[in-house]
Amino acid sequence: MVGIVIVSHSEKLAAGVVEIARMMAPDAPLAAAGGLEDGELGTSYARISAAVEEVYSEDGVAVLMDMGSAVMTTEIVVEDMEDKKVMMLDCPLVEGAVLAAVESTGGITLEELAVKIKEAYNVRKFPE
Repeated sequence: MVGIVIVSHSEKLAAGVVEIARMMAPDAPLAAAGGLEDGELGTSYARISAAVEEVYSEDGVAVLMDMGSAVMTTEIVVEDMEDKKVMMLDCPLVEGAVLAAVESTGGITLEELAVKIKEAYNVRKFPE
């Protein structure tokens, strides 16, 4: 299964997104990488790296980020893991995490997930 890492500036937000995704797909390999080591808001290279390693398999890892430095720090982690199959995916964080988790348990490839994740932009909360 494709592993999924949620990167956020907030440890609580990353853990919460993982909790929601796990509710929908309890067997999905999910890891949270939020906040700094001292509990402050921010993004941590070490936490992102450890989360990728935690859920890594030959199927690869999809990393979903909230914004700003979460994206920049993740880019550095991915560059440093050039020998691993790790891909950053651009999508709404919660909707994308749920979609990725469900699809991962269904056996989707990382490349297929990168295409499918764009559907998360179309999740409507209210009918038109």
